[in-house]
Amino acid sequence: MSVLENKDDLVVLVDKLNFKEKVERSLDLISEAYKKFGDGLVIANSLGKDSVAVWDLAKRVSPKIRGFIVTTRFKPKETKKFMQETVAKYPEMKVFENNAKIADKLYKTDPDKCCDILKVQPTRWAIKEMKINCWVTGLRCTEGRTRTDFKEVEERDKGLIKLNPILIWKEREVWQYLALYQVGVNPLYKEGYRSLGCEPCTHISSDDDERAGRWIGTSKCGGECGIHTRPLINFNGEGI
Repeated sequence: MSVLENKDDLVVLVDKLNFKEKVERSLDLISEAYKKFGDGLVIANSLGKDSVAVWDLAKRVSPKIRGFIVTTRFKPKETKKFMQETVAKYPEMKVFENNAKIADKLYKTDPDKCCDILKVQPTRWAIKEMKINCWVTGLRCTEGRTRTDFKEVEERDKGLIKLNPILIWKEREVWQYLALYQVGVNPLYKEGYRSLGCEPCTHISSDDDERAGRWIGTSKCGGECGIHTRPLINFNGEGI
């Protein structure tokens, strides 16, 4: 049976498969999806550790695979610099940004709306402009409380497949891969961050939950920006 159609218990696989087996499974998922979707398969790169691991895996499958980055006016300077270096190395990586005027400190007063305008909307643009029918993410089910119900292959938007090839990897296995394959990462990790986002909404946290440092002090604390939870192609209107 195709690995894309598997019904495996992902919770079991998190601990059952060893590192080598997980890497092979991830490569198989990307390879089969690329054979099926061709140029319609595109990597979503957030410039975080998980995304760069997936990007490296994809490039091992085919150097022709494209990618996109969604950036915002609030990204840290370190992330902006890392983005520029990444795009210079991989010109097939396209950058999308929404420069629309927003209320001052919207990230404090209405973080959901801020994320929807600055992150979800550009993702919609990327999917439409790049003619994507399978987007590939760095989601992991062990990453936090909001990421336990995802599947390796999803169709949350009809006609748009989402592939999560490292879903069953643990945090240490991501770092193991990055070290073994000498993949460059965002320098902010050296400061102690474990999950990266916009500067005002990302903090260093010692909590066991990797995403605990995101949106601290808001209703979104440890949650999601909306890219993985909101409609991307079948939606009405521009707002939330």
